[in-house]
Amino acid sequence: MTNSVTTAATDAVTASLEVRGLAFAYPDGHQALFGVDFTIARGERVALLGPNGAGKTTLVLHLNGILTGGTGTVTVAGLPVGKRHMAEIRRRVGIVFQDPDDQLFMPTVREDVAFGPAAAGLRGPELEERVDRALSRVGMAEFKDRPPHHLSFGQRRRVAVATVLAMEPEILVLDEPSSNLDPASRRELADILRSLDVTVLMVTHDLPYALELCPRALILSDGVIAADGATADLLGDDELMRAHRLELPYGFDPRSVPAATSP
Repeated sequence: MTNSVTTAATDAVTASLEVRGLAFAYPDGHQALFGVDFTIARGERVALLGPNGAGKTTLVLHLNGILTGGTGTVTVAGLPVGKRHMAEIRRRVGIVFQDPDDQLFMPTVREDVAFGPAAAGLRGPELEERVDRALSRVGMAEFKDRPPHHLSFGQRRRVAVATVLAMEPEILVLDEPSSNLDPASRRELADILRSLDVTVLMVTHDLPYALELCPRALILSDGVIAADGATADLLGDDELMRAHRLELPYGFDPRSVPAATSP
């Protein structure tokens, strides 16, 4: 299933992300990806769905060069992922991991958010402005001087998003962003993600959240893209869902919920 509108929009500008023929096997011989192809236009919000073991994590780790050595190509904003452009690629592709404590390790929120830009050479008022802007975008400016471990889980996740936004990325990759959040924190994060002017790739098992936030979805199954289309259409295809071990919450009907719209 192909989204022709998305393809046309992508052709009009340089794509944020283009993956062509990506295949990868681990050193033990396990083949995780068998030739993945997709393109994401600048500013799109796209959900990456699939059962456990489908290859989602392996794919994500190729997007900023954490994993290399397979076949095929990954291109970010026209730059091929490889040694030559690695520093710029890692600035442009920001990954927010499932556990915010994997990203928060400094004594204060400010120091965590400043860490990446400072390591890239930013100093003085420009650095402070970058930190303040990133924290404002996630509604955490008033917590700038707090130790991260004094924050709630939802607040820590928002700070983790800010640490990535401070690098001014082209693409924000989110790994299970709604996991372990209470309903209010889940809604607050959704509002933040809708407000961002970046390309978003959201890896999630939370299918209602994908429907709420992402107009388009990719289903990765057995190391290939099994479907690519409007999230509401994919989630409403019972046969497709069963074939790829995707299940909606009991009683949830995707046809009864307003689907996400493009920014």
